[in-house]
Amino acid sequence: MMVLNNDAIKDSTWKEKGYFVPSYDREKMIAKTVAEPKWVHFGAGNIFRAFQANLSQRMLEQGFDDTGLTVVEGFDYEIIEKMYRPHDNLSILVTLKADGNVEKSVIASIAESCILDSERADEFGRLREIFTKDSLQMATFTITEKGYSLVNAAGETLPAVAEDFANGPEKPKSYIGKVSSLLYERYKNGEKKIAMVSTDNCSHNGDKLFAAVDAFARKWAENGKAEEGFVKYIEDENKVSFPWSMIDKITPRPDDSVNEILKKDGVEELEPVVTSMKTWVAPFVNAEESEYLVIEDKFPNGRPELEKVGVIFTDKQTVDKVERMKVCTCLNPLHTALAIYGCILGYEKISDEMKDKELVALVKKIGYDEGLPVVTDPGVIKPQEFIDTVVGVRIPNVFMPDTPQRIATDTSQKLAIRFGETIKAYVASDSLDVASLKFIPLVHAGWLRYLMAVNDEGVSFEPSPDPLLEKAKGFVSGIALGDTEKADEHRQKLLPLLKDKSIFGVDLEEVGLTDLILDYFEQLIAGKGAVRATLKKYLD
Repeated sequence: MMVLNNDAIKDSTWKEKGYFVPSYDREKMIAKTVAEPKWVHFGAGNIFRAFQANLSQRMLEQGFDDTGLTVVEGFDYEIIEKMYRPHDNLSILVTLKADGNVEKSVIASIAESCILDSERADEFGRLREIFTKDSLQMATFTITEKGYSLVNAAGETLPAVAEDFANGPEKPKSYIGKVSSLLYERYKNGEKKIAMVSTDNCSHNGDKLFAAVDAFARKWAENGKAEEGFVKYIEDENKVSFPWSMIDKITPRPDDSVNEILKKDGVEELEPVVTSMKTWVAPFVNAEESEYLVIEDKFPNGRPELEKVGVIFTDKQTVDKVERMKVCTCLNPLHTALAIYGCILGYEKISDEMKDKELVALVKKIGYDEGLPVVTDPGVIKPQEFIDTVVGVRIPNVFMPDTPQRIATDTSQKLAIRFGETIKAYVASDSLDVASLKFIPLVHAGWLRYLMAVNDEGVSFEPSPDPLLEKAKGFVSGIALGDTEKADEHRQKLLPLLKDKSIFGVDLEEVGLTDLILDYFEQLIAGKGAVRATLKKYLD
């Protein structure tokens, strides 16, 4: 019987059906981890199950460690109650390879699952106990960038945070309030050392986590709810460190096609759970094969030897360079180009766009011809090899159900870092001419065309959510397909937008790119089919 629980995975059917089932003694591992926890992870979502939990599994399987992971969920407790615990904290990882092969593994490295709820004495009490242990070396996080924010969009302190600031560490309600409370427990029990490692996909993530925790420590000390020494403890990186990291692995929502593969194998009880908070969670996760995790090597209480399973440990400057390489050149700009043109051309899968001759040529021109000459080379990953994998393996992977519409979300917030940094590097260069850039401006013109919310067939589409969408759409309002006699009028309307450094990272008129962008734009709006015609003209 192929059911996901401790007893059933011992059945030989799993291996016969091609599943990797770990050989380490799981009961022994669980007992050791519960007694001497080393690694706690906050955020029980798909990226954790596909990446960090698998790193721990490989450490255990290869004999590099004898303890696993404690996972903590702080946003949606039902993930633990309805998915983790009924399956004995096991899950199935399905790795979708670009060559069409599927690798299936039972992930058994999670020893204990916990709920970050200060109202439940048993749950929070167990976490407090874990945080007093000498053995605890690190807490890692995948709680999304929003998880570190203590304020709303208007910059006002969130109500739960304000309440926690006033009430202290006893029964906090906010996420970071609870994390800070656990650190206060660690402080009171001998100022024990720990590394607090954000592995969320955002710039300088360690600083974001530090700023949030530090705000709690200071407020509590100020309000007499915590000892003054707690602030010093948080701010002493020899005791509590907040390393930077760069993570990269695409882990989409569990896909129906993967569900079918597992069903055919005979795996039972695969039904996903939709929690009351609308989280969609299944007993399996699907992910791409490629993965990168680069972490600043700052661990005051030691750390597992994760370099043995592919994690790169380095200094802060190198983590920053890896991130810049990915975000400014080798991955994110290519994704954004595909997102913009994919939406206009009616694509629903990124992988399908990589069968489109013009779009493949576009991303190669942006990445290899325009990006690589100014790429930040981190030394620990070769930019050329990284981009080769992106273009040759990752984006074309037909098993990865990623969409241009998802990636087009918040485009106004992405253009400055994804293209503006390359433009700045050209402007600053003695040997390169910004006027030689032809394809990054074609993406900018494509975004203006996208803002019209009309596809290449002349049919309206719904642009993806973006905080500046309505404002940006205002600049193209009144411009229609076929309006090619009004180029001067369009220029007057669009120039203020193109000069906006907060969106593009540079004033595009100042750097001399607006004429080209506006020329492209006129070609893109010439009529139905003009987007395809323009791409063919410049990329065939």
